Amino acid sequence: MGYNDLSDEQLMMRVMRGDTGAFETLYDRYSSAVMGLALRITADHAAAEEIVQESFWRVWRKADSFQAQFGPFTNWLFSIARNLSIDLLRRRKMQARPSEASDEIMEQIPDPAPDVAEVASQGLNHQQMRAAIETLPNEQRDVIEMAYFRGMTRQEIARTTGEPLGTIHTRARLALQKLREALHIHGFEE
Repeated sequence: MGYNDLSDEQLMMRVMRGDTGAFETLYDRYSSAVMGLALRITADHAAAEEIVQESFWRVWRKADSFQAQFGPFTNWLFSIARNLSIDLLRRRKMQARPSEASDEIMEQIPDPAPDVAEVASQGLNHQQMRAAIETLPNEQRDVIEMAYFRGMTRQEIARTTGEPLGTIHTRARLALQKLREALHIHGFEE
């Protein structure tokens, strides 16, 4: 049985033992998806390339922190890439406004409330998630895309769209409910 015949979790077990072939297989499987995610969030090709490299470097260095009982490998990998991308956006914001008070900086941190990342963490691939997002009404889809793919806080979304913050909260909540329902209908469980 070759590397391509192994599941992600089986490959990770081998990566934990230092198997570079298993690591390369995971890289080949997911580097383009990680690149797409990072590029979508950062809108910067060079930064996205660095995020891909750093994400997989962390997979290699911290392989023993992966625990299959907490979810599939893709959840773990995409979480690493998403966090690195949002950290980059935060650093850029802080560098652009170093003199602002810490309260204002804290407002720029993306909302920790449930968002589309939780839905994505259900093991869906990018195409299935995109199809589910496309079913949302435009206003709800815009909120989800700004929050997840651009790392914007709900306060930033409200300022950008000119809508009241309460409206943004409601749109996000309704969008997440609709996404969960749409994905559940297609057999994806939480």
